[in-house]
Amino acid sequence: MSQANPERIVIATRESRLALWQAEHIKARLEGLYPGCRVELLGMTTRGDQILDRPLAKVGGKGLFVKELETALLDGRADIAVHSMKDVPMVMGGDFVLPCITEREVPLDAFVSSRYESLADMPPGAVVGTSSLRRESQIHAQYPFLGVTSLRGNLDTRLRKLDEGQYDAIILAAAGLTRLGLGERIRSVMPAEVSLPAAGQGALGIECLAARKDVIGWLQPLVHADTTACVLAERAVARALAGSCEVPLGAYALIREGRVWLRGFVARPDGSEIVRAEREGSPAEAEALGRALAEDLRAQGAEAILADLG
Repeated sequence: MSQANPERIVIATRESRLALWQAEHIKARLEGLYPGCRVELLGMTTRGDQILDRPLAKVGGKGLFVKELETALLDGRADIAVHSMKDVPMVMGGDFVLPCITEREVPLDAFVSSRYESLADMPPGAVVGTSSLRRESQIHAQYPFLGVTSLRGNLDTRLRKLDEGQYDAIILAAAGLTRLGLGERIRSVMPAEVSLPAAGQGALGIECLAARKDVIGWLQPLVHADTTACVLAERAVARALAGSCEVPLGAYALIREGRVWLRGFVARPDGSEIVRAEREGSPAEAEALGRALAEDLRAQGAEAILADLG
């Protein structure tokens, strides 16, 4: 099989509506690049999809969404797996690589409510639903009079729970709502100053076996350089701070005048303490920039927060 002209590519994907949209999006991109190629989806249910009664932080973190897909890569049932980058563990197994990060959708959080325009519009005691300690800590820090309750399930389930009145508002990634044609549900997009996103939020990554040089070559035309630099910087922050969904941690980078502008924070889950830092650097040194920002956060007090959480 020629690297420039693949005959068949199998994509491993979770079977949630959003995951299938993401896989179909990459399928269409690959078919556009390689018109003679047959691109197929291998739908799978992961442990993360099965465990809906407990917060992810309590049952193994977001790696639960990728393990079964990686098994399909290892045993040859699939050539690639498509992931939301915020769900990809910060440290990957040595058999796997992420050779391609595609152009990012809006990476910010979305405020979704049928009653209120924003967090600032909500009265004391109103309940916000979120599955994320990152979001929860920022809400507690800025709006201590609001209640925050755990919210699990796929996107449709979360919206149904809101519509049933279990929550007054919920916070979701704007990218997922936009991709599924649900942008009208977004009451407001939350500025990074209110809710700093998770590392990799809004970006899609394509994973394959490190040994599959042919696959790595096929994927190169889909790589988006600016998104890649931003996501590498963000993930370097989280990796250096042992970041997972068990730590309230945000990292968000933008390309500004050809430079990477990176912001990050670490907080206590109750929002009682939050440390922030920012840096700028060259896109070519994105990962070093992320590591340096992580050290800035440690120097400002993140070390004590992480030690208590660990």
